[in-house]
Amino acid sequence: MTTYDDRASLTDLTAVVERVRGSVEGVIEGKPEVVRLSLTVLLAEGHLLIEDVPGVGKTMLAKALARSIDCSVRRIQFTPDLLPSDITGVSIWDQQRRDFEFKPGAIFAQVVIGDEINRASPKTQSALLESMEERQVTIDGKTYELPSPFMVVATQNPVEMEGTYPLPEAQRDRFMARVSVGYPSAEAELQMLDVHGGVSPLEDLQPVAHAHEILKLIEAVRGVHVAEPVRRYAVELVSATRTHPDLRLGASPRATLHLLRAAKASAALSGREYALPDDVQALAVAVLAHRLLPTAQAQLNRRTAEQVVLEILQRTPVPAAAAQQPGLGLGRGGQGYGQQPPRRL
Repeated sequence: MTTYDDRASLTDLTAVVERVRGSVEGVIEGKPEVVRLSLTVLLAEGHLLIEDVPGVGKTMLAKALARSIDCSVRRIQFTPDLLPSDITGVSIWDQQRRDFEFKPGAIFAQVVIGDEINRASPKTQSALLESMEERQVTIDGKTYELPSPFMVVATQNPVEMEGTYPLPEAQRDRFMARVSVGYPSAEAELQMLDVHGGVSPLEDLQPVAHAHEILKLIEAVRGVHVAEPVRRYAVELVSATRTHPDLRLGASPRATLHLLRAAKASAALSGREYALPDDVQALAVAVLAHRLLPTAQAQLNRRTAEQVVLEILQRTPVPAAAAQQPGLGLGRGGQGYGQQPPRRL
């Protein structure tokens, strides 16, 4: 078991994350907030869904993140004829051994890139459910553990595009966050022409962090402190989605857990040992919106899930910070949220 002395300090975390961030931003120009969210999901032990129109760099972002870490990477191109066994693996009869031999599928990697995940049938998409939640695969009654760290980075086109299937609610709920890359600014697009006009920077991209470093950082994020008022604030935000009149499906308890884990990772990336309500607010749309289903009337009124989450953020009272305890040294904005003495993560 990892002890606090074995965990990485915030200084170590910042140094490693800055290397990975710089590596990814060298490929994805002008999208620092997208890169930060990707790193937040990685350190929070979640999975990332990248949704946007074709050609804005969804797959390139996933590849850049995967190649920046020295770990096993597998890419799955989702197509209508893809079978579940292509993802999980299959048992094949070995004539010489006279026994079944398991052939692992593409899911057996530390970073799995699912390209255009919503072009496969729902049957194939459901093959990812067990692996994303339990980090294991069960084939023919036998369970196989997946490597650690394990992260699925999936890209998808909007459901309005031809040849796409909507992701099942159960699968969307397993993605910690959804991010949209968006079109670059004119300056970033001009820089992209200079950088990508000849050779793709992905070809020269080298790992800047090892898998064991990421595991230490994940353990460090687990030690980030979340005060009771911040936890209650996260619960109130999620609970409000379940009673909102414009939603026919609210966020699940898993969403609350994902929101809390992402807030802890965001706090660590900011160099803090404690989470603030600001961390929860900044991640609420990315973590909650893709899990929500608007009512038919809300859709007719062009009300999106993102708008509903923003409305809930405005209506839900932010917890007031209590008086700072002597000697805590929490720094600016941290009064009352660090209910334990600072320690190494």
